[in-house]
Amino acid sequence: MKKRRNSLMAAAPIIFLAAGSGGLSEKALAQALPADDQARQIQLLRQQMDALTKKLDELSAKQARSSAEAPRPATVSTIPNTASVSAGATATPTSTQTGSADDGSSSWGASMPPRLRSLLAALGNMEFYGNLDLSVDYLTKGLKSEYTTPSGERVFPAGHMSWQPDVSSNLSYVGVRGKQPFGSDKSLAFVYQLETQLDISATAGTSNSNSAQDSSVKGALTSRNSFIGVASTSWGALKIGKTDAPYKTSTARMNPFSGTIGDYSAIMGNTGGDNRVEFGTRLDHAIWYESPTFHGWNFNALVSPGQNRGYENSVQASGESSCTGGNVPGSGGTPLACNDGSYGSAYSANLAYTNGPLYFTTAYELHQGVNRSSDVTASPAALASPDGTDPNDIGNEWAFKVGAQYTLPTKTTLSAIYEVMRRNVPAYLQIQNERSRNGFWLALTQEFTPKDSASIGWGHANRTPGDPGQHNTAPADPNALGNANPSNGANMFTAMYRHAVDKHTTVYADYAITINQALAHYDLGAGGRSVTADCHDGSSISQGAPFCYAGGRIMGFSVGLDYKF
Repeated sequence: MKKRRNSLMAAAPIIFLAAGSGGLSEKALAQALPADDQARQIQLLRQQMDALTKKLDELSAKQARSSAEAPRPATVSTIPNTASVSAGATATPTSTQTGSADDGSSSWGASMPPRLRSLLAALGNMEFYGNLDLSVDYLTKGLKSEYTTPSGERVFPAGHMSWQPDVSSNLSYVGVRGKQPFGSDKSLAFVYQLETQLDISATAGTSNSNSAQDSSVKGALTSRNSFIGVASTSWGALKIGKTDAPYKTSTARMNPFSGTIGDYSAIMGNTGGDNRVEFGTRLDHAIWYESPTFHGWNFNALVSPGQNRGYENSVQASGESSCTGGNVPGSGGTPLACNDGSYGSAYSANLAYTNGPLYFTTAYELHQGVNRSSDVTASPAALASPDGTDPNDIGNEWAFKVGAQYTLPTKTTLSAIYEVMRRNVPAYLQIQNERSRNGFWLALTQEFTPKDSASIGWGHANRTPGDPGQHNTAPADPNALGNANPSNGANMFTAMYRHAVDKHTTVYADYAITINQALAHYDLGAGGRSVTADCHDGSSISQGAPFCYAGGRIMGFSVGLDYKF
């Protein structure tokens, strides 16, 4: 009996599979069993198969009920790696399924707590993104060892003026963004983005130095473009938070050197030629609208309320940690007040048109009540004021530009921008007005292979009506408020080669040089890099801040690795 039972157990898998598939006849089944027990064992197996079939039907019915009751599958957004989630191209991302509430193997989704279901649904529409860009640079300030001021005074820059190596974090950042539809209307959604700078090669902290006292921490959470808002595929997006102004983003695609030592921000949008880029910046406490694309056209507009309790905008805006306009208190040895570029309300807008290989844009930005009273300390108004600055040196500043880009069949991309920037001040202050000028940018990018490209660029800054006459640019007349018609134009030339290792990783090599006229002090790396090469010598000066020596030829080489995800 034991022998027959072992034989039956050995044959059962074969019998079950064959009988279930119809591939074994009763004759073959009879041959597979001992002769004396054939009829009884066949009957027993048929009963077991009937029971298994009934159990299978019950499981199938239960699975169907679980699938109907389960929440919609969790998804991962495939939003393109852009600066924001907007209407049109980015407001309705496609999705790829990563896991459903019931994938056919179990019914775990049916017993999931409701709050956990909601959390997974929210996470399913979230995207984690970032840019990791580090480079090894070798730059020189290009300053001479001795200068003679217009008045004939000899001055000597102190500190290390020649070539210096550095490691830079460039434009490295991480962020999270996403959208959540409102109810059953899939065309309307809540959108959000939280983004922060990464000081990978340096320690994040306040920017305190012998030339400035800045309490803001660039590496803090949400230090970069961050917002919440509502987006619709039909009427666009309305957002609130902080973001790169439309004036800046309108021509960003024409800057193949973004974040490197050859970034066009050393010239474009940079009125005075220092590290700040007044008209190519991020605006805090802002509200803005992004339109959908209609027949190739789209429009963006932003307003940033001044929220400044000082009528002359000489204090920090309410709720902010530092002055607006990149006006770092103590910059250049000025008093610890917002009197070196701080402003009230700001307005920015652009209109763009795209048609195949052609892109065209025009943009405008206004800063109200820009306080530069620290530029004038010798005027009658300044001498009569309590703080020794000129109260009339507070005026509106605006900028306007047009840009065009075209890609030829040869995969050659041509870009051109013409820019006008103006500062409105009384006639007697035009002698120190270094904020009104014109300029242009030309760039060419040639793609050799899908992975290799080369770019060259030329930025030019015209002369300004005047110059404040500081440091080695002091006017010959000690009673003058500045230099009229100064020689302060500049040219920046840059070249770069890029090689894409894969769709995420790129290596690049960059060269840039800024050639300043005698009274100009334009930099390299302004407006976005963690390490800049500017006219300040960085040494310890008895006056409390390093001088800015004009007329330098700032030059550098850079080799970097960039990873986007």
